[in-house]
Amino acid sequence: MKRFGVLLLAARMIGGAAELPVRNIILYKHGVGYFERFGELSAGESARLDFKEEDMNDVLKSLTVEVKGGAGVAALRYDSAEPLERKLEQFPVKIGAGQPISALLDQMRGAQLELTLSGTQTVQGVIVSARVVKGSENQPEREAVVLLLGSDEIKTFDLGAVSSIRFLDPKLQLQLKEYLATLTQARSKDRRSVYIDSSDAGRRQIAASYITPTPVWKSSYRLLFPATGDALLEGWAIVDNTTGEDWTNIRLALVSGRPISFISRLYEPKYVERQVAELPEDRAQAPVVHGGVVGGIIGSVAAAAPLPPPAPKAEERPFERPQQFARLQKAPSISFDRGQTESTFAQTSQGRELGELFEYRFSQPITVKKNESAMLPFLQQKLPARKLLIYADESSQHPLNAAEITNSSGKTLDGGPITVYDSGAYAGEALFETVKTGDKRLISYGIDIGTRITTKFDSKSGVIREASFNRGYLTTRSAVRETKTYTARNVDQKAKTLIIEHPVRFGYTLLNPKPLETTAKAYRFEVKLAAGGAQTFAIEEERILSQNYSITNMTPDLIASFIGTSGLPAPARQGLQQILDKKREVAQVDNELRRTEQEIQELVQDQSRIRENMTSLSRVAGQQEQAQKYANQLSAQESKLAQMRDRQAELRRKKAAAESDLNALLERLTF
Repeated sequence: MKRFGVLLLAARMIGGAAELPVRNIILYKHGVGYFERFGELSAGESARLDFKEEDMNDVLKSLTVEVKGGAGVAALRYDSAEPLERKLEQFPVKIGAGQPISALLDQMRGAQLELTLSGTQTVQGVIVSARVVKGSENQPEREAVVLLLGSDEIKTFDLGAVSSIRFLDPKLQLQLKEYLATLTQARSKDRRSVYIDSSDAGRRQIAASYITPTPVWKSSYRLLFPATGDALLEGWAIVDNTTGEDWTNIRLALVSGRPISFISRLYEPKYVERQVAELPEDRAQAPVVHGGVVGGIIGSVAAAAPLPPPAPKAEERPFERPQQFARLQKAPSISFDRGQTESTFAQTSQGRELGELFEYRFSQPITVKKNESAMLPFLQQKLPARKLLIYADESSQHPLNAAEITNSSGKTLDGGPITVYDSGAYAGEALFETVKTGDKRLISYGIDIGTRITTKFDSKSGVIREASFNRGYLTTRSAVRETKTYTARNVDQKAKTLIIEHPVRFGYTLLNPKPLETTAKAYRFEVKLAAGGAQTFAIEEERILSQNYSITNMTPDLIASFIGTSGLPAPARQGLQQILDKKREVAQVDNELRRTEQEIQELVQDQSRIRENMTSLSRVAGQQEQAQKYANQLSAQESKLAQMRDRQAELRRKKAAAESDLNALLERLTF
């Protein structure tokens, strides 16, 4: 029995989309590529662009459609990121797996249908029903559709005798196309489509441009040192085609530099939970359960739902297809009827500055098959270069073979690996960063075992060079000098030029000699090495140490040691001497006061002993004479104790005055 299936119906109902092949590609160093596609759309035709699902955010951010001729573009559509079940809910039909065509037609009851029977006979009618008729011993199972014909006759047709089926309602036909297209797209989970629909009148040329994530293009160089003359630098660009389609005869440009790019989540649908607002009279009365009162009654008022913001106006852009993609568009835009900028391809690879970026553009069309990579030459030019030795790693006694390259190419040299050949032989490999035109770089590519380098370190003690005093605090700045001596021995019988990279150290100042040049992390010194000879090279640096002292906590001896330090400025020496004199005066009075207080304490203790003895004698007869001696001794001590207490009071006043003078001196003294 002949039976129609859904796939057969889809094949007969869905026409092919117009092609917009890739024509121009610009690859960047920050992980995106700029693509331009060109093609032609007929009236009512659509073009389909397929992308990976993870690329859709960048496509929606940057897609630009441009039109030349015709009535313009009707719409831009793209596959939603919603689940398949949610997408299919909007359609009036449901097609299950293995579902017969009669089940589909039965869902279309009331729709107008045209059947083409055997030969050229056609029948039109309204679908009444469709079903699978069970078979019997004499009749196999078959599918049938019941139609209401124009003659008001209801008639059953065997679908096995039907060669084609067509719905006469264009809207229904379109819905079925979209339903089947949704199913097809769902089977390709990693592909999403963007549709460009034209209007129903006229043909027009279409240009679509966008950015998508792409592998970073890579640079690889060859540096060839001849026996004499300038070195030859060859540059190769490595590009990878992972887009899933062939790049056939495209115009390719490579951009060195890293403009800012980011991902905005535009593809995934976003939903906002809205408030529910109802008028009280719209609510149905519910049963009321009255409870006991336990507190205050709190009323509530429903908040009004916020009005949606007005729809933004479509962004208007002039129709001018950019030769260089320099701005990322935030949403798809459509522009109309403007001219097309001509290409700037030359006969050979050309380079040009693009602000802070640099572009290499290939003059000939490039072809790279999908899932393949290509090496493309973008530079072959002689450059000034001299061979050197570089010593920067003290863990090794040998310097590195190196070259100093000056970029006189007029182009920016994108950073990458470089393989060095010397007189036709492989010499080593190096890596360098991007070099602007007119700049130069040092590259090291091997170890020179014919040169040995040792280092020796010396340090001189610090000398106070500056001192300042303010509000009781002394600040000193002392200098410590350090000398590092490099000794290089050249065992080869040829002269060499050595570059010593001495690290820049935080807090140190280079005194001598003057460096050839300075980088962010090192000083560079150039040393000439004679054939079979040795050379020493000393580098002197200075470190300034700053220390703070509280004069109040410093002893006179410590202050005296500062005064005796060589190199102390005269104003500081004089100021410290004044402080020292006052400190010594306070200390002298304090020492005398402590001695006086000690003597008073001893007299008081002796008096206590004498009184105890007199108490003991009063209990013994015949000791009047001894008791009188103790009494006279106490009287003499009392007189002396009174004098010493007067001296104690005087010393305390003197100490307080000296301390007051010292504090006043500390407050007013500055140097």
